[in-house]
Amino acid sequence: MKIYESVEESLEQVKDSDTIMVGGFGLVGAPLTLVEGLTKKDVKGLTIISNNLGEKNRGLGILLNQGKIDKGIGSYFTSNRDVGDAYQKGEIDLQLLPQGTLSESIRAGGAGLGGYYTKTGVGTELVEGKEEREIKGERYIFEPALTADVAIVRAWKADELGNLVYYKTARNFNPIMATAANIVIAEVDEIVEAGELSSEEIVTPHLFVDSVVKAQKILTKEGVIDHE
Repeated sequence: MKIYESVEESLEQVKDSDTIMVGGFGLVGAPLTLVEGLTKKDVKGLTIISNNLGEKNRGLGILLNQGKIDKGIGSYFTSNRDVGDAYQKGEIDLQLLPQGTLSESIRAGGAGLGGYYTKTGVGTELVEGKEEREIKGERYIFEPALTADVAIVRAWKADELGNLVYYKTARNFNPIMATAANIVIAEVDEIVEAGELSSEEIVTPHLFVDSVVKAQKILTKEGVIDHE
C-alpha cells in the first residue's frame, strides 16, 4: 500500500477504457478529490459503476460533460439531467439496475461469484435478454456480478497500512466497491499511525487497498469546498 501526496500520481494507473467503480450516494461519500483528478486527466472511454453520475456540473457530472464516460451502470441517473440529455443524443450508454441489485452485484463481484438469481425486476423491461429460471415455483432472473479495473472510494480515516474507517452514511457503497476492483484508491480526511484505529471500527482491511491520498474537497451544507 502506498500513500500519495499527489492526486495526479495516485491516478496514474487509470487508463483509457477502464471500468471504474465510484463510491458515494449522490455526493455523500463520493471521492470528490479523485473525481476532480479524473477531470484533469487525459483519459476517455470510461465505464463508470456508481449509484448515479454526480449532479449537474458537480462530481461525476463534470466528467460526463467532458465526454470521458462511454457507459454508466447505476440506479439513480435522474439526479443529473445532463445524463438523460446525453443518453437521448446517443453520447452515452446506460445500464439501469435497481439499487439493491446494484449493491448485491458489486458484493458478488468482490466475493468472487459469477452472479446470482433474484426476483427483483421479473416481468419488467429491465430484465429483457437476461437468463430466467424457475426455482421452487417462482421466477428468478440471473444477474452477473460486477467488477472493475479501478475503484475510487471515500473514507474518513486510514492508517499507514491502509485500513479504512467510514463516517456514518458516507460509508454507503464504498466498502463493497473496495472488494470488487483490481486497484483500489482511497481518499481520506486523515491518515493516522498503524495501531491507532480500533479493529472494531475498521470496515475495509488494508489488504483491499492499494493507495491512499488526502482529501482536498469535502461536502458541506454549503456545497463542495476545499478541505482545510
